[in-house]
Amino acid sequence: MGHNQELGAAGEELAATYLTGAGYTVLERNWRCNFGELDIVAETDGQVVGVEVKTRSSMGFGHPAEAVNPQKLRRLSRLVRRWCVTHRRNPHTVRVDVVAILMAPGREPGIEHLIGVES
Repeated sequence: MGHNQELGAAGEELAATYLTGAGYTVLERNWRCNFGELDIVAETDGQVVGVEVKTRSSMGFGHPAEAVNPQKLRRLSRLVRRWCVTHRRNPHTVRVDVVAILMAPGREPGIEHLIGVES
């Protein structure tokens, strides 16, 4: 596994732990279908949430959340709905969150949770 893949996997693990601590129930990780992948599918307050995790080791390429553009948000929103259909879930609402993680060497990881960036 390359450095970026290891960093991404560590970020996803940290995000899942963070979400659980914030009261979310993690339903699935790395769910794939023909249309793409959801890093984390979680549930909170009757909502199914697709969580996109972006992890960086520095701000050299900008804030991690900047990598999630409007086109990607629309695709993630469709994926959350597809997950609900596939799993026969009928939540009141669905939404997309982004968890941006900065894992700079020698520092505590920084976590920023952007809630409801697409619904």
